[in-house]
Amino acid sequence: MGDLIEQLRAGLPGEAVITDPDVTTSYGHDMAGFCPSGAPAVVVLPRTVEQVQHIMRTATALQVPVVPQGARTGLSGAANASDGCIVLSLTRMDRILEIDPVNRIAVVEPGVVNAVLSRAVGELGLCYPPDPSSWEQCTIGGNIGTGSGGLCCVKYGVTAEYVLGLEVVLADGRLLKTGRRTAKGVAGYDLTRLFVGSEGSLGIVVRAVLALKPAPPEQLALVAEFPSAAAACEAVCAIMAGGHAPSLLELMDGTTVRAVNKMARMGLPESTEALLLAAFDSHDPAADLAALGKVCTAAGATQVVPAEDTAESELLLQARRLALPALELVSTATMIDDVCVPRSALGAMLEGVAAIAAKFDLTIGVCAHAGDGNTHPVVCFDVGDPDESRRARESFDEIMALGLALGGTITGEHGVGVLKKEWLARELGPVGVELQRGVKQVFDPLGLLNPGKLF
Repeated sequence: MGDLIEQLRAGLPGEAVITDPDVTTSYGHDMAGFCPSGAPAVVVLPRTVEQVQHIMRTATALQVPVVPQGARTGLSGAANASDGCIVLSLTRMDRILEIDPVNRIAVVEPGVVNAVLSRAVGELGLCYPPDPSSWEQCTIGGNIGTGSGGLCCVKYGVTAEYVLGLEVVLADGRLLKTGRRTAKGVAGYDLTRLFVGSEGSLGIVVRAVLALKPAPPEQLALVAEFPSAAAACEAVCAIMAGGHAPSLLELMDGTTVRAVNKMARMGLPESTEALLLAAFDSHDPAADLAALGKVCTAAGATQVVPAEDTAESELLLQARRLALPALELVSTATMIDDVCVPRSALGAMLEGVAAIAAKFDLTIGVCAHAGDGNTHPVVCFDVGDPDESRRARESFDEIMALGLALGGTITGEHGVGVLKKEWLARELGPVGVELQRGVKQVFDPLGLLNPGKLF
């Protein structure tokens, strides 16, 4: 322990090395439940690439595990500390180094907050589309590490589609540059994409080249009420099959709607069993909403309410933003699942979750990025009740099994971390796990980077 701290301080400013247990404990875990975490030996907060290299050289020399962290808003335990590790927090590497409107790229450090980047490029008429729900707190490095998504994915895609190039400090302290700044490029293996979603298990991202888009027009929204989740999912399938291109297509089941009503008194009908929210940022959003409204009515919507302007659109979308906070008030704890299924299986997924809730006698609300099939079943339970906590964990596992059975994946945007290690092996199969462990061995032969995550 003494050698570790001494060697770290030899290449870092004094304030960048934290050993006070009362402080280091606060860096122990992210926002996931049911995930074990340990006590770090030290927390380091570098500001430069060279300082990160020094940290990794020290860790390799002393064979001390390193857990990279961003804002710790993750929901899978991917940022959880292990006993005796170095927690490497990248939040102080928070500079936007370049915004290039001609080439439509931004170059940023990993600690840049998503919303800060979005506002900075917006001032130049550009847009960085990935928008996780925690965009006001989460960092670009964390988004890259977990392969984050967001509300706009149905039209604009996820983080991986916007990462053009990276600078990565490897386990032994070497600096690797991947990818490009150009619009196109296919030279060699796509190592850039390999790092996206790797949860800090292959290297420490210290710089990213991100693709930007022209800023779209302001969006208009619509809300449609349905008497059943099946009818709402039928509308989703019809919308996508009909060639519509909404910028947002979200779904809340009846349990979630009632929770939001109770929390915010929004006046949504208690008889609503599913609420579909859609938006367009096209050049004629009112016409697009009218066409989509007809699809919803044909699928059985009992009421369709389009917004008149952007202010009213924000009011309509507020219900979706309140979904998770409202469900958190249902009981003392929640487990948020992240199962993504083919759009055509969305109805079966929601029906299956309702059956699982009944089987385990639990409240499970579902909000979903319906346009891309990414569901977020939220299991509500009393953390002080051991039997209810057990049933919550078992229901969580059954939901993941259901997603795989429907041709889906155990995570669409939250990552694997600690929470879903067992399920990653089931999804990949033995050959897939063997090859992925082989990749890990090439980049991190001593197994120091974020040990205990993914596999």
